[in-house]
Amino acid sequence: QVQLVESGGGLVQTGGSLRLSCAASQRTRSAYAMGWFRQAPGKEREFVAAINWRGTTNYYADSVKGRFTISRDNVRNTAYLQMNSLKVEDTAVYYCAADEQVIGASRSASEYDYWGQGTQVTVSS
Repeated sequence: QVQLVESGGGLVQTGGSLRLSCAASQRTRSAYAMGWFRQAPGKEREFVAAINWRGTTNYYADSVKGRFTISRDNVRNTAYLQMNSLKVEDTAVYYCAADEQVIGASRSASEYDYWGQGTQVTVSS
């Protein structure tokens, strides 16, 4: 069982930056990939970024490529999402998720086993 807690959301102006954190408290020694997803009002949840267990492979949605960076610190059991050059359309609730696998990382929400409660990111113009 993995419990995930996001933090770092808030209100920022267009062009600004935020860093989201996702702290995992686990009761097992399983390896897991980490993903970030977001959901804007009236829209479906969408993939943002994912990183594999060893931190050697990551994936990004086209809409955030070049602006967002996913990383992880397995000693601290924490994943991060550095968000730069934020746009109004980045406004959403951001969720982190964990997928118990060793090798890869998925872009599909259905592959993830554990989810955080979400943190609100609001970008104003």
